Amino acid sequence: MRSVLLLSGLLVAGPALATTAATTVAIDDLQYGTTATISGVVEQITDEDEFRLRDDSGSVLVYIGPGIVPFNTGETITLSGIVDRDFGRLEVYARDAVRADGSRVTFTHQYE
Repeated sequence: MRSVLLLSGLLVAGPALATTAATTVAIDDLQYGTTATISGVVEQITDEDEFRLRDDSGSVLVYIGPGIVPFNTGETITLSGIVDRDFGRLEVYARDAVRADGSRVTFTHQYE
């Protein structure tokens, strides 16, 4: 039986649920209005619900809110989300992420 914990709008599950179905794209190749999967290193936590993810091609702001960023600076992750614009710059609204250990974090984007 798999254990699942719901905490602050985040669904955290064990490694048994972690899979990456989509093809990973470079951050520099992100296109507005698409759903994309990107991999990189958490470069900076910019707010309680945002962080900057960097790969070899560049970096992008990632929004997970509402909630607290569950990653640490320097952590390697793969995430999927919707590419949007924030003040003219691309931003990814994360749907889920997979840590290097295979554990998955799902973001619900539920607002009270």
